[in-house]
Amino acid sequence: MGAFGTTRHYRGPDNARMLLRRLLGPHGLKPCPPRGRSRFEAARHRLACSLLALATGSSLAQGLPPEVEAALARAKLPRDALSVWVADTDGRAPPRLSHRAGAPVNPASVAKLATTFAGLELLGPAFTWSTPVYVDGAVQGGTLHGNLYIRGQGDPKLVAERLWLLLRRVQGLGIRSISGDIVLDRSAFETPAADPGAFDGEPLRPYNAAPDALLLNFKALAMTFTPQGGQAQVHVEPAMAGLQVPAAVPLSPGECGDWRGGLKADFGDPARIRLAGAYPASCGERTWPVAYADPRSYSARAVAGAWQQMGGALAGQVREGRVPAALAPVFEIQSPALAEVVRDINKFSNNVMAQQLFLTLSLQRNGVGTFEGSREVLRRWWLERIGPGEAPVFVNGSGLSREERVTAQGLGRLLQVAWASPLMPDLAASLPLAGVDGTMRRARGKGTGLAHLKTGSLRDVSGMAGYVHGAGGKRYVLVAIANHPQAQAARPAIEALVEWVARDL
Repeated sequence: MGAFGTTRHYRGPDNARMLLRRLLGPHGLKPCPPRGRSRFEAARHRLACSLLALATGSSLAQGLPPEVEAALARAKLPRDALSVWVADTDGRAPPRLSHRAGAPVNPASVAKLATTFAGLELLGPAFTWSTPVYVDGAVQGGTLHGNLYIRGQGDPKLVAERLWLLLRRVQGLGIRSISGDIVLDRSAFETPAADPGAFDGEPLRPYNAAPDALLLNFKALAMTFTPQGGQAQVHVEPAMAGLQVPAAVPLSPGECGDWRGGLKADFGDPARIRLAGAYPASCGERTWPVAYADPRSYSARAVAGAWQQMGGALAGQVREGRVPAALAPVFEIQSPALAEVVRDINKFSNNVMAQQLFLTLSLQRNGVGTFEGSREVLRRWWLERIGPGEAPVFVNGSGLSREERVTAQGLGRLLQVAWASPLMPDLAASLPLAGVDGTMRRARGKGTGLAHLKTGSLRDVSGMAGYVHGAGGKRYVLVAIANHPQAQAARPAIEALVEWVARDL
């Protein structure tokens, strides 16, 4: 029996069955595409394959591979926990494997595929975000007699070193002291106030950072511990005005182990980080990224801290406000190109960067970035580019949501459309390479180095989607998403599927 079964397995309406029999003749449906036939017969056979898939509501692809079934059995997971869609990248033949591919599932971070490909198409791979700076007042004797304004426009990668360069440009204008205020304009995005712990009760996890028109350093602190003498020196980046941090902590003997727990850290006070424990000397140098306890004041503290660290003086304060309409920027700094930002988003599954891009879709279309506006932009784009029918439910563009829904077939079709796009190299290169980098760097097995796959993981969700390079040189689209209370246990089954595809099915 061929990979797509035979017509005697078909249970559709009689008229569809009769049409298929007339197209196929007496010998039934064989694997597509047929060999050794005339051009007319081959075209007739391909049409029959497509009609059969449409008539049954899904592909008549074979069941799950035995190694995938075995992995699910070992994990004690039902087959219905997994949705799978595997097809050729060119999209000309029916899918090679389809299992629950039409069922809406939560994709977790696999949803970033839609955000990043839509961003590349709607904005262009060379798109950059600008952050303009305004001076309101005269500069005399190294002092700005007035206010300095910084207007955020959604730059996802305004990290500590680029903030330093921005302020260095300010000093390049001859400004060493500001008699007024530094005003931060964050009005480009209109988003509801967010509780960073609302999603999973982990407010100090950097992945829970909320988007911001003036997003600085992902609203995160990087604490580096360096053993020196009998202590571990503590260094925090970026410098935060008004934040007290211990200069050092004692070293402890023994294995590295749970070194973070051993520090007995308390981050609850926005003005002070407490470290009541010790740091294992065997750990060497380690860095601990944490979200700041008061994310709303993060940008003001970071700007004030960087300005002070550079020797700048400020008579007023760093505060929020809007740029006066009559002012023109004295300079602007540009973000890296979108193609580079997309690599960061997908390789490392950066949630807040994905949300920045998502909000930028409506900012560019409507003049202000809102979640509702971006959902509409993405919905229209999906219907135009991916196909008619019910569009997926995308909430914030990152997949960090319990409400997002999409089908494995829909994501697979997106990957096929992307493969045929001139922007395919930008999207494909952004996906983690199995066993090599990004969120797939620890993957092992025969699929190592043969698959570019976006991963997704939440409580109750585990998935992968992307491109697999077969042993014979053929490339395939693969989507596999598990939704189940024990979804993380499905990872070996998904990895077995990747290996099966890499062996050319």
